[in-house]
This record gives sequence, C-alpha cells and structure tokens, in this order.
Amino acid sequence: MFLRAVCAFSLCLALSMSAPKSRGQSADPQTVTYQATIDNVKYVYATAPPVAHLKPTNILDANSLDCFGNAIKKPGDTMALVKGDNPLTGPFYVDGAEPGDTLVVKVLDLKVDGDQGVGELGAYFGALNGTKYTAMLHPALPERIWFYPIDHANNTATFQALDSGFKVKIPLHPFLGCIGVAPAAGEARSSIVPAEFGGNMDASEASVGNTIYFPVNVAGGLLYFGDGHAAMGDGEIAGSAIEVPMRARLQIDLIKGKATGWPRFENDKEIMAAGIYRPVDDALRIAYTELVAWIHADYGLSEIDAYELLSKVGKLHMAEMVDPNYVVIASVEKKYLPPKK
Repeated sequence: MFLRAVCAFSLCLALSMSAPKSRGQSADPQTVTYQATIDNVKYVYATAPPVAHLKPTNILDANSLDCFGNAIKKPGDTMALVKGDNPLTGPFYVDGAEPGDTLVVKVLDLKVDGDQGVGELGAYFGALNGTKYTAMLHPALPERIWFYPIDHANNTATFQALDSGFKVKIPLHPFLGCIGVAPAAGEARSSIVPAEFGGNMDASEASVGNTIYFPVNVAGGLLYFGDGHAAMGDGEIAGSAIEVPMRARLQIDLIKGKATGWPRFENDKEIMAAGIYRPVDDALRIAYTELVAWIHADYGLSEIDAYELLSKVGKLHMAEMVDPNYVVIASVEKKYLPPKK
C-alpha cells in the first residue's frame, strides 16, 4: 500500500554522503540543501551525475529558477535572453532506489522566491495558436510578455492588461510545473515533455500537502524539479503560468518492490492519477485506468466495481494541453472508497 510504506514521513533519518561544492551545509543533519544557478541546471530528464544523494525520509531544501532561467526581469526584455526552457534542479540520487521501486515525494513547503512573476505568449506555442504540428495559414501570434507583481503579505499576484488599464488580483497557488525522474531505457527527454516519468506535467496537484509517486526507472531514481508556478489556469492555454523562481522543501521516501506505471498524487482526502499523452482522450483513459488499478490493488474493489464507481464520483482536471503530451489528472475522494487494505 502506498501510504503504509511512507508512514515514517513524520520521522527523518540521517543525511547521506559528502556534499558537492554546490550543496550548502544545514544545521539539521536530516536536511540536504542545494543551490541551483543558471550554471548548474539541466534541460533534460536523463541519467546524469547526481548533484547530491538523499536517503529515504531525508528532506531536500533547494531552489529552482523560473522557466526562463530568471532571464526576463523588466519591460523590454525578450525571449532572446533565455538560454533554454524549464531549467531543472537536480538530479538527486536516492540511495537504495532501484527499477521496480516507487519514489515518494511529499511536498512540505513551496515559497515564491522573488517579488514578481512572468507570463509569456510565444510564437507557435499555446492551445489557441498555430504550431508546427497544428499548421495554420495565418501568421503566428506575436511575442508578448506580462509582469505579475507578487504581494506576499496578501498571497496574491496582480494581472495588468497590456492593452488597457485593467488590473485584477489572482490568489497564489504555488506548485512545481516540472517534477519527475530519469526515464527508462537510457532515454533523455526534454524538460518541456511530460510522460510516464513525470516531467513537465504542469499539474497544480504538485503542491504543498500532496504526496507524489514516481516509477523508479534507473538506479537512484534521479529526481529533478523546476518550472515554479505562482498560479495557473486549467490547461495553461496560452503556454505559460505565472512563472516564478521557487524555494522547495520536499521529503523523500521509497517503496521497495512495488512499481507504479505513471505518476500518482495523494493527500488526506483524495487519490489522483496522471494520464499523459495525445490525443486528450487517450490521456484521460490512462488516468482513469491507473485510478481503477489503484483502487483495486489498495482498496479491494474489483476493477469492474471501481470502473462503475468512478463513473459516478470520479473527477477530472485538465492540467495542460500545450506541451508535446497533454496531462489529465483523474481523482476520487477517499470517502467514497472502502477502508484501505
């Protein structure tokens, strides 16, 4: 059972291994700290030398740059300043993780690491824009950039229209747009891509209070994260959220000998499964199939009963529909399920 193996989340064990130069020293030996900069980020999910090692139940305290590498700072800046999309912090090697295990990441805290966010409309990107794969005869929409002042005291960001004087405040819901592990079979996947390994899921479920489960595909799992979002609408339709640098505290654990095929999320009230593919109906099928399998394995309902139940009480969240694969999150509240086996 997923949570049975992570019941020690409230307890932390000792830190592993000597630190690389880029890792800071923490007064708490249970916590691994790491500082990401534009010079040590990655742009792919892949097997790569780790920047630090973690033991199960350690806490990772680390930062991430925004999806533009913190390059867009003021009016007049353009995307030509950006070195690469979605720079990633990591990878972090989890001692003892082997293929066939499940990596567990509990999001303890996320803080916007700055006083403004950025939104961007780029050529040939977005749900309502022609792309190289959705070919259109009309010209691409022009590049535009919005700045969102962050009010930390009131937990809001402010949208300021570019073509009028309209303003409106948006409640903050910080989450990690990118979080995932190295893919299987030696693949290297762009930080733009979501898939079975997680990646650029843009799922607001990757937020404080939720636990995320990933398949372990390579030794150590190799965890990456980045692409912090202060807030985002369903679908991320224009191609960006309120993009921000982030400071994250993540507690790491491991479920030995039990695999998951796709990323899953859990909190006290719900279980949630990600479906990641194109077209969107296949992403939906993956998400609900995973949820049926989870209910059957951990809650004891037959697959056919779980299928029927989800038809009545299941929920769907369209996380994003702009990346190379679309992301759908299927969920069910635990109050509708039998006691866990």
